[in-house]
This record gives sequence, C-alpha cells and structure tokens, in this order.
Amino acid sequence: MKQIGVAVIGVGWCGGIRAETLASHALVSQLHLAEIRPERLAEMKAKLKPATATTNYKDLFSIKGIEAVYISATPEGLHYPMAKDFLAAGKHVFLEKPIAMTLAEADELISIAREKKRKFTIGYSQRFNPKFAYVRKCIRDATIGKPVTALVSRHITRMLGSKISGRSKLSPAAMEATHDLDFVFWCLEPAKPVRVYSQVNYGAMRAMSGGDVPDQQWVVVTMDNGISVVVGGGWSLPLGYPNFSTTWIEMIGTEGAVMVDDSHKDVVVNTVQKGMQLPMSTMPGEFVDHTYAGPMSPETVHFLEAVVYDRPVMVTPEHARMVMEVYIAADLSAERNEVISLPLRKHLEKAA
Repeated sequence: MKQIGVAVIGVGWCGGIRAETLASHALVSQLHLAEIRPERLAEMKAKLKPATATTNYKDLFSIKGIEAVYISATPEGLHYPMAKDFLAAGKHVFLEKPIAMTLAEADELISIAREKKRKFTIGYSQRFNPKFAYVRKCIRDATIGKPVTALVSRHITRMLGSKISGRSKLSPAAMEATHDLDFVFWCLEPAKPVRVYSQVNYGAMRAMSGGDVPDQQWVVVTMDNGISVVVGGGWSLPLGYPNFSTTWIEMIGTEGAVMVDDSHKDVVVNTVQKGMQLPMSTMPGEFVDHTYAGPMSPETVHFLEAVVYDRPVMVTPEHARMVMEVYIAADLSAERNEVISLPLRKHLEKAA
C-alpha cells in the first residue's frame, strides 16, 4: 500500500480537524504541521505526534516526502501566497476557500497547477454533506424533472460571524453564501451563471463591529439555461450553541421538488448547567469518539485518496474561480444597486 507524507498549514478549528483526520489514516506515512501560535502548535504536537511541528510553514519546503499540503491558514489573504509557494514546489494542494482574493491571483494558481501537473482543489466541504449530495442526486437523475428554481438560506451565529468578518473584511456572500453557490452550481452543471443581483441588510453586526459589516446578503443568479438561483448567507443569529449553523434548501423542478431542513435541531442536549444545547450543529462537524459527524473529515480523506490513487478532485479550481466571480459580482451589485452581467471583465475595468 502506497503511503505519502502530508502537511497541514494552520491547525486551528478547521485545520485541526484535517490534521486529526490525517494523523490516524493508513495512507499517511508522516504528518507535518505548521502553526504560528506556539501554544496551539504545542497542543497539536502533543496530541498527534507529527514528524514536524514548526511556526514557519517555509520550513516544510526542504522536507523530502511531503506530497500533499492542506492550507487552512487565516486570514484569507494568506491563501494565495502559500498555495503559490507549494504548487511551485511541486506539491499537491488542498486550499480552504476562498481560492484567492482576486481573480488574477486565482488564475495564476490555476496556471501553476496545470504547468506543474499537480492536483489543486478548494475546500467546499458541504459537497460531502449527505443531505446535499441527495439533493444533487434528485436533480441529476431527474427525480424532480427539469430544475426551474433553487433557493438556499444559511445562517450562523454572530459570535462566529464577528470572528470571520473581523479577520478578512470579506462579505457574507464571499464567506458564507459561497458554500451554497458552489453547491447549487455543482447541482446544475453544465449550466453557467450569466447575471447577478444582490442586496445586503444591516443590523446587529454593524453595531457589534463598529464598521460596515452586514447581517445578511441575498444573491440572485440567472443561469445561462434560464434557471433562477437565490442564495442567502448571514451571520447574525443570537449567541447560542458555539458555531451553530442552520440551512434550508428548496429545489423546484417540472416534475416535483426536493426540500432539505439542515437546521441541526435533530439532536438536543438539555442540562441544568448549560440549558438547551445543539451538538453536531456546526458546518465542519466534529469528532464523536470513534466516528466523525460532519463533512470535513471525509472531504479531507477524499483529497488524500485523490493524490495517492491519482483520482480527480471533487472541486476543480476552475469551478471555485467561477464561484468567486459570482460573489465578487454580488458585492459589486450590492454596492452599485445594479445587475451585474458575467464575465466580470468590463465591470472591473469600470471600477478601475
């Protein structure tokens, strides 16, 4: 059985899940970790016993045997330079969303990956949520006939929203609705987005942040086959169970509909000390003793197996770039209060 060396850059919440998943996998010969916070690095080093634990990711360039790299670092502006470094060094790269901060950066990463013939994918973990996969199946096998419209609404708590918006200054469309844009486009491929209109709504987050942070962003996308897509992403739910996420999906077709309640209210723990709790309610999921509840662990293994067995990745970087173009268009639309047509080139030239 072939084994490979893997590295995880950034072992916070999501990177920690990926590192723990990889540490116990039979296809991993050695695990290498990079994390700028010494206390977190020490914690993960003691727990996972990696071959390398460093505060400088560039230390990993000289280590032979590392074939695949998972980049889970924040803030998101680090994604492009880190991915560029590792792709140029000939490594296969798994990169958390977003793929980059600009379309030019995304294009450069895609070009390097092609030139080096390396696998390059972006972390859209909701594709590994069984409920989401079932919705796609109902569309692909025509259970609901020809799709006509799609609606996805996602909300997370303001505790998590403050953390995300405070580090990157990216919009709800870029950081939350991006998962659902990816999901809907995946369901409807080969259809492509051609027109975008978006609005943002302000409330609790502006008061909490003291800045221009919306509570919610709605994005309406018209596809080239006439299908209408509505995706909403928000991060202002009242403080509650840590990192709680709730999602509602409606896919309407000519012969039926599929609706999914992914609100994570199916498991409730009620204690005298903490009151009502909703475990296993985060987007990434969490470890539960011998198993894992959520999409991030199987997504991590998928990329590992894609590298070891030379299989296609689930999310192509070209698809991730398309999603990025749509949420950039959504932000432009909300700013200008006008419909934005795709491709974006002429709108970006106008802004310049």
